[in-house]
Amino acid sequence: MAPRRRLGLPPDRRAVAPTFQACPARDARRLGRGSPRSDVTNLASRPSSIRPVATFSVRFLGCKVSHTDAHEVRERLLREGHTEQPHDDAGEVAIVNTCCVTNEAVRKSRQAAARASRTHRRVYVTGCAANLAGDAFAGLPANVTVVARRSEETPGFVAGDVGAIGCVQGDARLDRVRAFVKVQDGCSFSCNFCVIPLVRGRSRSREAAAVLDEVRRRVAQGHREIVLTGINLGCYRDRTSGYALPRLVREVGAVSGLERLRLSSIEVNHVGRELEAALRETPTVSRHLHVPLQSGDDGVLRDMARRYTAATYLRRLEAFGDFNLTTDVIVGFPTETEPAFLRTLDVVEAAGITKVHVFPYSPRPGTETATLDSVPPEIKKARSARLRDVSQRACLAHWHEKIGADDVVLVDRPGRGYGDDYSPWLVDAPVGQFVPVRGAAVSEEGILAA
Repeated sequence: MAPRRRLGLPPDRRAVAPTFQACPARDARRLGRGSPRSDVTNLASRPSSIRPVATFSVRFLGCKVSHTDAHEVRERLLREGHTEQPHDDAGEVAIVNTCCVTNEAVRKSRQAAARASRTHRRVYVTGCAANLAGDAFAGLPANVTVVARRSEETPGFVAGDVGAIGCVQGDARLDRVRAFVKVQDGCSFSCNFCVIPLVRGRSRSREAAAVLDEVRRRVAQGHREIVLTGINLGCYRDRTSGYALPRLVREVGAVSGLERLRLSSIEVNHVGRELEAALRETPTVSRHLHVPLQSGDDGVLRDMARRYTAATYLRRLEAFGDFNLTTDVIVGFPTETEPAFLRTLDVVEAAGITKVHVFPYSPRPGTETATLDSVPPEIKKARSARLRDVSQRACLAHWHEKIGADDVVLVDRPGRGYGDDYSPWLVDAPVGQFVPVRGAAVSEEGILAA
């Protein structure tokens, strides 16, 4: 069996798209690109006789930024004249945009690539797992290509490798009612457990003018909601034009035709009075914030190299009591004891969190805690179940508050949509429409509209 290809740049050719203001990247060797490999193929050496393909599919794993990265590849291929098809259908090219935040995420990424290799002529593995854990895809068939590239470079790289066909489209067709617009990438915080700075590089931001142009284009395409995304969104800075996140929120929210604006995630360090004012004074802003907690124990937070205490987290969220607050928590960090875990449960409840995304800890290569994993798997599993139970009860309680209350729901799929605070509603209305609703009852799937 021929080896699968791994496509990457040598250190002296790391490029950043011009609409990003980049900080110096980390050593390329930490991304597996420090020395030549026999299975690296550059575009310049690809045979020009390869037949361009007509159909492709895209699948993404992981966060909203991964979703945005995958969508950018999709749009580039559509502009080159290719036709998208459902990912589960057999076809010519599959794009699998991967995640590496946990060992389980890498396993699922490999599984998705292997499955696609059986139904597609060529498979491109992109995203975080491709950069960090390219060897995780060793042994897959020769039609699988691992693309170890920065996210800004990947769309053009894949499109160039696939090749254009004669008839091109001006814009990707609209298939969603909301658009994710990436304004920032990378992270300079270097939490001890986190691999993202290694695979995404240091924090860098898009120029505000480019962001606003994209938002206007998305609105013109018919998207009713815009979600601003970034790996560490609060680090957004366009220093040349004098923008930080609060000003960007105000100006994006004022774009003509935009009906709803939301932030994908924000670190509590960046939740301050200026941002609060921008969120409250911009009428299109959704009353929802996703603010990662990771742990409610100060000792664990110090060991994680997080930059706040539990008290700081609670104090900064006090002003958002009328927002729907959601969070991320890592369960089973090496220094998490049972009392420490109980403190996390207390903080989740005290903050009024309605939804917890639970991540059982797994050591990631290249991080400060890469060799540490002292909490037994069965304890991680039990604590995760307890935390999910707390989350489910809080979620249902929040939904019950909607009974008899009015809201406006953006219907994003048949029979379902999200209200102003990102609570899920079950509603009978056309996809893509904003509809006024009143809560009648609650099910395990969401709020039933009267």
